Amino acid sequence: MKKEKIQIEYNTFNSIEELSSEHQKLWHFALEARQFSHSPYSNFTVGAAIELENGTIITGTNQENASFPAGLCAERTAMYRAGIQAPDQKFKRIAIAASRRDAEQLASAPPCGGCRQVMLEFEKRHQQGFEILFTNADGKFVLINKPTDLFPFSFVF
Repeated sequence: MKKEKIQIEYNTFNSIEELSSEHQKLWHFALEARQFSHSPYSNFTVGAAIELENGTIITGTNQENASFPAGLCAERTAMYRAGIQAPDQKFKRIAIAASRRDAEQLASAPPCGGCRQVMLEFEKRHQQGFEILFTNADGKFVLINKPTDLFPFSFVF
């Protein structure tokens, strides 16, 4: 037996002012996207914004359904939309913002396992990683370098 260890490097920021202007801009797009969230069951609004290599920003929101498995996360909505609208454009970064409806305080919003898998497939498809920005439970901004950092043992053909 050989014991192995997985470590990833990531950055944390105490406030939005500490982020680069590119990250701040993308963050604001993710915040704005939340207003289009369809979340009548959880009242948890999530917005995602993807910056493509050509500078285009594509957004998505969570979309709930009474048949809960039929809903879709904001990240996947944005990624699939990007795959349709700009199939040849690689992702530079994605920002994910979440909060309870009508709440000022942001909620922790790391991508779920399903979204991590889809991110990983876009990373493979584009043959390049992309940054992932979200807030953690302490209200800090977390910047991950690439999807494989979040999902090292993944299912990819």
